[in-house]
Amino acid sequence: MNSILDRIIVDKHLELALRKQLIPVKQLEQSVLFERQSSSLCERLKQSTSGLITEHKRRSPSKDCINQNLNIQDVAKGYEKAGACGMSVLTDMKYFGGSLEDLLTSRASCKIPLLRKEFIVDPYQIIEAKAYGADVILLIAAVLGRKEIEQFSVLAQELGLEVLLEVHNQEELHKSIMPSLNMIGVNNRNLKTFEVNLENSIMLSTLIPDEFVKISESGIRSVEDIKSLQPYGYKGFLIGENFMITENPGKAAADFIKHLNA
Repeated sequence: MNSILDRIIVDKHLELALRKQLIPVKQLEQSVLFERQSSSLCERLKQSTSGLITEHKRRSPSKDCINQNLNIQDVAKGYEKAGACGMSVLTDMKYFGGSLEDLLTSRASCKIPLLRKEFIVDPYQIIEAKAYGADVILLIAAVLGRKEIEQFSVLAQELGLEVLLEVHNQEELHKSIMPSLNMIGVNNRNLKTFEVNLENSIMLSTLIPDEFVKISESGIRSVEDIKSLQPYGYKGFLIGENFMITENPGKAAADFIKHLNA
């Protein structure tokens, strides 16, 4: 793990200790959304011609400020109208400027599947994801051991949530493959250098078993990028920054999908 990831995980544990004191699990389980039937991102990706997963992200450690001026309601509605398969919502405040309120507002604003993009290190966060309206959780192989991935993914499945496992390399992929996952995402960003290379998705594509929906993440900027990855079995493409740097992410996503399907 690199130093920024180390810092994020340390801070995450501190933040969680406080949140658990304030809102016990029983309270989360009483949320109106806890009984809600989740939407399947997997099914939407399988049936889609674009496979686009959009994202709401205000800032990041590598790019600092991306866009602080947008109303998340407008972004969620815009992405849904554009025909996105799903939307990823950053809920980390310190490093990404997100919050669980963003997830809640997105859920109230659109019906497309929502991915809670978070550094999950504790089962509590999975229960939170369900209580705040997520359909999918992200597990990051770089910060979790095999036992944790198994424990967390099984809990998610029990709650009716789908699981996207993110890997960066062959080693992470091999330690993580198990039946309780739905999707495997290859992150094209090198965690140590922050450099992006789409070859990472191509290189790992043959190692991902066919029962998992394959997703490529980071560094996808053009229709050509997607068309270059589709022959390798990728069904989902996570694009955030490309749309978030515009004044109207929904319109940018709509134009992108139109161009992709032309």
